[in-house]
Amino acid sequence: MRMNVESTLSTFTAGDGENLAVQDWPLGEDRPMRGVVVLVHGLGEHAARYDHVAQRLNAWGFAVRGYDQYGHGESGGSRGRLPSATRLIDDLDDVLESTRARMPRGMPLVVLGHSLGALVAARFAAMGRRPIEGLVLSSPGLDHGLNAVQRLALATVPAIAPHLRLHNGLDPAFLSHDPAVVQAYRADRYCHNRMSARMARFITDSGPILLARAATWAVPTLLLYAGGDKLVPPDGSRAFASAAPPRIVTAHCFEGLYHDLFNELDSEPVFALLRQWLDRRFPMGRDTAA
Repeated sequence: MRMNVESTLSTFTAGDGENLAVQDWPLGEDRPMRGVVVLVHGLGEHAARYDHVAQRLNAWGFAVRGYDQYGHGESGGSRGRLPSATRLIDDLDDVLESTRARMPRGMPLVVLGHSLGALVAARFAAMGRRPIEGLVLSSPGLDHGLNAVQRLALATVPAIAPHLRLHNGLDPAFLSHDPAVVQAYRADRYCHNRMSARMARFITDSGPILLARAATWAVPTLLLYAGGDKLVPPDGSRAFASAAPPRIVTAHCFEGLYHDLFNELDSEPVFALLRQWLDRRFPMGRDTAA
């Protein structure tokens, strides 16, 4: 039986003094903890949209922490702005350092990122700033299919006007086949459609950077992507999966599904595969040192 857990909202101060909104879904004191999962949301959204994902993870024995990335949700920063090329990676580093400090020694720490959040999480892992025991990438934007003119614009505009913010071009209708999900997204006052030139450059640069490192990938990773994705072409995920070591990266394409895998009408197979991978990597009863 699944029990809903009340999340708690707090403020985390990032390395540069900016405030980030942090949401925690703790386990009850009487429940054994298998690990901690840190959720990193996608472009234009916020951590609270993952309450149902956190509830599942809680039911499987994982404490969960999510946070609103800079310029998103209830965190500081202008909507869609990116002060520096590594800002989002730096924030994840700070959150993980704080999270690890509160965990029992030896407890697994897993990062689950969706879309933009998957790019941030993957680039963090590729840089090897600090160890994590597992990585889940949901619909990462590894290939944006830009034409030559668009690539030229992204090569020049960020240098001229890095903080210029425009519409991010994402159509909420293609998030999910569930009309209720689309309607809720459109009505959510914490969701926005802004994206700066520097943010666009970060996103488009990330795919080639990560694909170049796929063959030497070393972090145990579950890659989930949608064959019917109309917001992020699935070809980038296919290329990454093809190049990465199969003993390290487990990849699965959900044919016909849209971008928001965890919010699709038929999301049960997505959750089932996530649980299967977590059970295999982090079995119940794993020893941890106090």
